[in-house]
Amino acid sequence: MKTPVTNYISVLATLSFFILPNTVMANTGSAKILSPSDGATLYIDKNNTVDYQVELGKKGNHLHVWVDGEKGPAQRSLKGSYTLPKLSPGKHAIILKVVDKGHVPTGPVQAIFVNAEE
Repeated sequence: MKTPVTNYISVLATLSFFILPNTVMANTGSAKILSPSDGATLYIDKNNTVDYQVELGKKGNHLHVWVDGEKGPAQRSLKGSYTLPKLSPGKHAIILKVVDKGHVPTGPVQAIFVNAEE
């Protein structure tokens, strides 16, 4: 037979299953490149963009898009589009990083590789 304490513990355990992941997500944040997809082909004569969505988390302030190790300007929209610099033919790394006010990465990051062709 369940006692009131057992019922209380069961309810808390169930609620924590649904509440804690959202709390952790809010504290740590997230970074997602919506497009292009990893391994996509981009064309060097086009204005290529990266569509992204982030949750800054507790420590995050803004984000940067890095292309081949070069940091782009600060982006403050949580969901948006960033125009890539002109790409040369070949493979390129695109990295999305959430950073704090001092531009130090706070954890959320996503990286993809794209191929640029003529």
